[in-house]
Amino acid sequence: MNTNGDSGEAEEANGTAPRAAVYCGSARGSDPAFLAEAQALGAALAAAGFGLVYGGASIGLMGAVADAALAGGAEVIGVLPEVLAGSEIAHTGLTRLEMVPTMHARKARMAKLADVFLILPGGYGTLDELMEIVTWAQLKLHAKPCILINTLGYWNGLLEFLDTAVEAGFLKAKNRELLQVAKTAQEAVQLARQG
Repeated sequence: MNTNGDSGEAEEANGTAPRAAVYCGSARGSDPAFLAEAQALGAALAAAGFGLVYGGASIGLMGAVADAALAGGAEVIGVLPEVLAGSEIAHTGLTRLEMVPTMHARKARMAKLADVFLILPGGYGTLDELMEIVTWAQLKLHAKPCILINTLGYWNGLLEFLDTAVEAGFLKAKNRELLQVAKTAQEAVQLARQG
């Protein structure tokens, strides 16, 4: 989030590689396709030269996307709130694991480090991250792409709700367009490359 009057560009500790923030579940989901898509996303990001910024966990889709990105040689930065530090879910094999005091600090840090936001299936936390980052785009706090990966139509209900919000006059159509939708991880990475 750009609140200091700077350019809003992602902090580039590695010098050149763009970074994708990935929001996703700490569970694997009930269908193996969810895990496979997370692994495909990590691999596709690495192959496309992206670094990964994510929530820092070793479990669920979070762990799967990180492991695949690491296996592909990508820089992987985890951002973990202190409240979760003692739960033994922290990924110990990352390029860097940053500890932050709160969930709010985690979201702000991930936003600062990222050039694009990719969203896989998840629960309340993923939905919170998704809605906040798209709201920040609506408020022009950033101009980074927000791309939903709609594995097995997981997000169809949300997309229908957003269309209803437009029809009911609570969401402008131009702001509805801030959330791009990809069917697969590969398509999402292609959209991310287009910026």
